[in-house]
Amino acid sequence: MLSNIDDATLVKVAEALGEEDAVKLIGIIKNSEETTDDEIANKTTIRLNLVRKILYKLYDHSLVSLRRTRDPKTGWFIFHWRFQPDQLEGFILSQKREVLEKLDTRLAYEKNHEFYYCCTSGCRRIPFEEAVELVFRCSTCGKPLMHYDNDKMLNVLSKKVDQLRKELGE
Repeated sequence: MLSNIDDATLVKVAEALGEEDAVKLIGIIKNSEETTDDEIANKTTIRLNLVRKILYKLYDHSLVSLRRTRDPKTGWFIFHWRFQPDQLEGFILSQKREVLEKLDTRLAYEKNHEFYYCCTSGCRRIPFEEAVELVFRCSTCGKPLMHYDNDKMLNVLSKKVDQLRKELGE
């Protein structure tokens, strides 16, 4: 597990889950043994409902844990939150696996299709099967479609897939 979490990694994870407000929230919770959502809202000036939304998102990824107690005066539940830094590495690995899966799918699609393009900004590449149906005319601008060489795309995707596989030890 990660024994030494650098703040840059923590900030990136927080931004991925809840943008700038999550960064503020994690800044508070990582330095506390345990804290409530009310305390976090007061310290960060983030609205309470947004604090709870971010905390539940972090909880869904096991990055925070919660303990529930009942307020003796009101009978309402109080949620006590605790940052779980030991879960960060697992979260990052699972995100990388998800990205790898999507890149693998995209790479396979790029390898198995031939594309055509009209060379007009704003128009999209069209796979061969669709280009045939369109009689090799762009459906957006009407210009003739030319073969599109996707070797650069294949190269970039292959490098990224290889890099992620090495990072994941696959």
